[in-house]
Amino acid sequence: MPIIRVENLVKEFGSIKALAGVTLQVKEGEVFGIVGPDGAGKTTCMRILSSILNPTSGDAWVNGFNVLKDSEKVKECIGYLSQRFGLYPDLTVQENLDFYADLFGVPVADRPVIYKRLLSFSNMEPFRKRLAGNLSGGMKQKLALACALVHSPTVLFLDEPTNGVDPVSRRDFWRIISKLRQEKITVFVTTAYLDEAERCNRIGFLHNGQLIATGTPEEIKQMLPGTLLELQTFNARGAAQCLKSQYANENITIFGDRIHFLCSSKDITSDLVVNALRNHGFVVANARTITPSLEDVFIATVERLDKKGGSSNG
Repeated sequence: MPIIRVENLVKEFGSIKALAGVTLQVKEGEVFGIVGPDGAGKTTCMRILSSILNPTSGDAWVNGFNVLKDSEKVKECIGYLSQRFGLYPDLTVQENLDFYADLFGVPVADRPVIYKRLLSFSNMEPFRKRLAGNLSGGMKQKLALACALVHSPTVLFLDEPTNGVDPVSRRDFWRIISKLRQEKITVFVTTAYLDEAERCNRIGFLHNGQLIATGTPEEIKQMLPGTLLELQTFNARGAAQCLKSQYANENITIFGDRIHFLCSSKDITSDLVVNALRNHGFVVANARTITPSLEDVFIATVERLDKKGGSSNG
């Protein structure tokens, strides 16, 4: 039985449909990532699964407990790290841990072993006596994670945990998540960073409240139909506009000084595209076929849905 099960989850805020019939399952010990832009419904989904928010319709279970009927039991077996976790800046690292241990009723006798483990794998041991308000952004997130884990939850919900954190701290944070996976803790994480999604066992693309694709990162990449060309030019923006005027039905995206051109038809070849640019005075330094990234797949899928009118209100 999946440790998280969601069936046709809908959440409406007045005329706005934040979730539009989301259905998914998460296996025990899995890192499952929900990927999507701001306003996609990621936080709403997580708050419902954490029994903080009631759905308009649909149902969900976490660790066998119904999020509506067994909300207190759900809260006992989960850890939840929100985008604005409630650390107390005027308390030390140790005192914040003590506070959350008291809150969750962790036996005093068990705390030294728990604290040592949490502070060790988060590299926070040397900072026990430092005020939380004097920690860096990355260290605050590590402390917040330690507080969320202090009662040894079986499921951990992380809502965009690395948003606004420096690249080194982001890397360290995901190392910690990898260690949690080894301990068989199920991690449900939301992120807007597609490079982070690569680190998940499985991911779901959420767009305007709809789950538009699920699978492993490799499975998701294989969902993109056609051939993806990467074109390097000295005027990527102008070249992209030129191609869009000639190939209106193709997906064309700018990545720095490169253009990603998704060829949906076998009739559109690399030579044909390159010649189209050169005929309009653009210099193409390099052209090659590449493997799609998650970003390529997400952008192409979203644009295809929007063209078909397949998205709901966000």
